[in-house]
This record gives sequence, structure tokens and C-alpha cells, in this order.
Amino acid sequence: MNTTSPVRRVQRVRHDLKRRELRVARVEPLGPHFVAVTLAGDGLADFASDGFDDHVKLIFAGDGSAEAVRRDYTPRRFDRARRELTIEFDLHGRGPAASWARHAAVGQTLVVGGPRGSMVVPVDYDWHLLAGDGSALPAVRRRLEELPAGARAIVLLEVPDQADRVPLESAADVELHWVASPDAWLAALRAQALPEGEGYAWCAGEASVMAEARRVLVDEKGHPKEAMRVAAYWKHGKADHHEELGGD
Repeated sequence: MNTTSPVRRVQRVRHDLKRRELRVARVEPLGPHFVAVTLAGDGLADFASDGFDDHVKLIFAGDGSAEAVRRDYTPRRFDRARRELTIEFDLHGRGPAASWARHAAVGQTLVVGGPRGSMVVPVDYDWHLLAGDGSALPAVRRRLEELPAGARAIVLLEVPDQADRVPLESAADVELHWVASPDAWLAALRAQALPEGEGYAWCAGEASVMAEARRVLVDEKGHPKEAMRVAAYWKHGKADHHEELGGD
């Protein structure tokens, strides 16, 4: 019997690594625990972000003799004509990034590095699974805005506070599920039947939860690794963590 191996359709794009000093142009609340900060500057003239889950390094200046702190964040939106880059922050944490965003004001400066590259996922899959916790929201929102009419998206998000469950805009046909805890999120992922056809699965969030999510997708559901990406955006007890757990 002839078998066909899954085809890896995701394209890797490399970018020249560059640091840019930008200024805060706008600060917009997104519910009680999230905020969007728009950065602007001529340094964005050659900025490129081709993948919905790209990450840039935000470099927060140290206090006195302290070293600068670097954190990974998703470019939520980029406007080349206005030379503006929007980053969304989860304010639940008490680290330097959340603290900076909590007090961000127009005119402040911030150094942004990258992105080093992009993973460009085609939009013409038969279906798209987008799943994660609050740290995944910027990438999920960006991807949903990219998907065209006629596309199918299954969205599974762990956001405990009802007030933070803001509307998600998309031209696609979206099946949206909100849950309030990691256990509920994993249970919902297990219970979710993956549709027929060629689909792409994307998950991001806390490291231990994402490790289990990858096992569910690969071992329990048999989803091909060539059509998935699972990333640990953070880890309990570790200040700075970003790890690819497998997939494309």
C-alpha cells in the first residue's frame, strides 16, 4: 500500500537583526489585565514581521548598575506607512515587562530588537487550531485578522477573568471556546475533535501545559508534526523563558 508523508508547508524567512530605539505613541487598555502599547519611530522604516507568532526582544534599561532586561513579545500589529509597532502586554505578572507596561506613557522610549526571522504559515489550510493562554492572545488575534473569509478556525483560550475576554475580529468562520484554568484548557483540547482535511495546529502558553498539549496532539490525536507548532512562552518559577517544543 502506498502512503504519502505529510508535507511541511511552513516557510522560514530570515531577517537582518537590528535594534531600534522607539518612543511610545499610544497606550490603550484591553480589558482590566491587558494593555496595547504602540511604539513609533523612523527606525521602523525597514522593520519586517511576516509571521503571526514572530517575537521581538523588548530591552528594558537597568536601574543604575543593573543590567538591561530582555523579554520576548509578539508584534501584534505593524503599520509601515505610520511607522508604528503595537505590542500587547499581559499585566497579571509582576516582572519588569508588565511593570513597564503598567506605567507606560506617551513619549517614553524603549529599545526593540529583531525579529530574527519569521515562520510563515499558509492561510489555505482546511482548518486552523489556535490555542493557548493569555500570553498567546496577541498572536491569536493577529492570525485571526489574517485569515480570509471561508477559512475555518477553532480557537481555545484560557483567560480566567471574563472581563478580559474581549471580542476577536476575523473574516474567517471562528469556533471560539473560553476556559478559566489550565486543567480546563487541556480537557477542552482533548475533547476537541479535529476536523477532516489538512489542518494546522498552533499552541502557546506555559511550558508544562504546552508539553502536555504537544503530547495530546501528536500521541492522542495523531496530528502530523509537519503541520503544527507548540511553544512555551513562559514557565512557572523562571523569569525569562521561550522554548519551541516541537512541530514545524
